[in-house]
Amino acid sequence: MRVLITGGPTHEYLDPVRCLTNPSTGRMGMALARAAAKRGHRTVLVTGPTIFPDPKGVRVVRVVSALDMDRAVRREFPICDVVIGSAAVSDYRPESAAASKIKKGPAMMTLRLLKNPDVLGGCGARKGKRLLVGFALETDCGLENAADKMRRKRLDLIVLNGPESFGANRIGPTLLTPDGKRRAFGAMTKDRLAAKIVVFVEGLRR
Repeated sequence: MRVLITGGPTHEYLDPVRCLTNPSTGRMGMALARAAAKRGHRTVLVTGPTIFPDPKGVRVVRVVSALDMDRAVRREFPICDVVIGSAAVSDYRPESAAASKIKKGPAMMTLRLLKNPDVLGGCGARKGKRLLVGFALETDCGLENAADKMRRKRLDLIVLNGPESFGANRIGPTLLTPDGKRRAFGAMTKDRLAAKIVVFVEGLRR
């Protein structure tokens, strides 16, 4: 299979030294890329800023912003069979970024934000015969919100977890499929979860 994976956060800069982002480390995306490559699949990882080195046997495309990631995914999408979207993509970006550091000024400052493209949703709109896997990080109504995201983005599998997964090596995810089935796992490493996801996708491709 030709597998396209997204991982890591995105950085949406306000000025040269400040940005809107989230605590994602990119660990899950790296684990998925390693697992897919280990199983012999041609693997491309599009990742936001992360400290981790490139996984062996994986072509890595490093990006910064959500717009960067969307452009990179659109380039790779036509030649992939599977998309696994584990990136924590910023939903919004500043309307404009200052050319130099914003100095301390009034007690209140208004920040205008523009909505970013939905990277995985865009893949769903052009899905064709591809398999799509997504991740949902929820703080409440997790199962309901994950199921809604799976339907809207035309996913074949969604992995639900909570904010405690940010930066952690062990998580307790719940996997949901469009037929209403779900399976909750106890704590496991992200490498082990990645291996399970890749094997699951292989089963769907048979």
